[in-house]
Amino acid sequence: MKIKSICCIGAGYVGGPTMSVIAHENPNIKVTVVDVNTDRITAWNCEDLSQLPIFEPGLDKVVDQARGRNLFFSTEVDKAIHEAEMIFISVNTPTKTYGAGKGMAADLQYVELCARQIAKVSTSNKIVVEKSTLPVKTAEAIKDILDNTGDGIHFEILSNPEFLAEGTAIQDLKAPDRVLIGGEPTKSGQEAIDALAKIYASWVPEDKIIKTNLWSSELSKLTANAFLAQRVSSINALTELCEQTGANIKEVANAIGTDSRIGLKFLNASVGFGGSCFQKDILNLVYICKSLGLNHAADYWEQVIIINNHQKARFANQIVKALYGTVADKKITFFGWAFKKNTNDTRESAAIYIADKLIDEHAHVQVYDPKVSALQMQSDLNHLNSRSETENAKYLTTHSDPYDAVVGAHALAVITEWDEFRTYDWQKIYDNMSKPAFVFDGRNLLDRSALETIGFSYKGVGQ
Repeated sequence: MKIKSICCIGAGYVGGPTMSVIAHENPNIKVTVVDVNTDRITAWNCEDLSQLPIFEPGLDKVVDQARGRNLFFSTEVDKAIHEAEMIFISVNTPTKTYGAGKGMAADLQYVELCARQIAKVSTSNKIVVEKSTLPVKTAEAIKDILDNTGDGIHFEILSNPEFLAEGTAIQDLKAPDRVLIGGEPTKSGQEAIDALAKIYASWVPEDKIIKTNLWSSELSKLTANAFLAQRVSSINALTELCEQTGANIKEVANAIGTDSRIGLKFLNASVGFGGSCFQKDILNLVYICKSLGLNHAADYWEQVIIINNHQKARFANQIVKALYGTVADKKITFFGWAFKKNTNDTRESAAIYIADKLIDEHAHVQVYDPKVSALQMQSDLNHLNSRSETENAKYLTTHSDPYDAVVGAHALAVITEWDEFRTYDWQKIYDNMSKPAFVFDGRNLLDRSALETIGFSYKGVGQ
């Protein structure tokens, strides 16, 4: 089975970059990315590649080479579904904010809507690929909808979870650790798996393409993120102990990371993890365990989230404590708002929650981030519903220049590990701030000795 036409429903952080690379590496396959969000599609089609809706290093070059050749972005969802032989579902699956499973379970309403729309529009057999992160057995529900609402059309369901790290998504797509494809153990199921595997094999070595059953594939995505997040929370859980005993978390991390069984990755102490995946997927895993009566397993994974939330609250409390117990009417500058460097994604960013706690104490938060807009920052804060939008606007201001952002600031908090922060004229920053000048390094990014020589009072995480 040779695929000639692909449709991807969802032009977000996963669908856009993934389809761009697939199209780039398979020039003979027509790839159409569709979304009901007109503004998003317009941004994907803009001539100025710096204005793409997603910032990822290298994405602009991939889009530039494939767009208009065999890569298309459109709002004509039904047309793309009708023409495609393979359809990727890459829509949002946020944590439910209502009903059963509120606060933990994945909200699958958009996935179900996709399945119903595919069934309604299709007039020929289709391979439907789960690209969104979904709970185990979601494929069963999708297949049930398709088989019972489709007009005698045969649908084969595959699971093909993404393992992308924002900030390195294009690199991860071009040289993946693995590509995971799960499907049914039937003849048609194996043919569908092989069809998708051939698409990836145009640039991915075959030994890196792993084929499993549907349920193993769905669960592997959740557990991969859970294990990564668990490492972050594990090292962060030791930061308080280091601060109380005089140990240095960077030295501890290096000592344990040199053990080949452990390794150094994801052992950087920080203000906590953010992003769209880690918290959502762990909460989903907790909900699945609880719904199956596996309470001890649920408690274990839930603790990863508890530690992460504690780390963010502790960081905010340290700022208040260092500034003599009050930050009322004081200026606190944030360097960074994105949840990590090399992305403009702010979902679940530690900056949002730290700012919220400081504003509760009537601090004036001044933010500089090289890629996040002022509108996005205000929207993130308003989404918490902690106070009125007017009050948020009063206490949160944004700057397009880092040196302007620190003028009159009593403290500077480094929230995102942007590389450019290392290159700044820190003497100039010190001169622009109120004295004494405090630096709270939430990523242990900066040279402590150099800052203290200038005159800063420095506080790193776990140091």
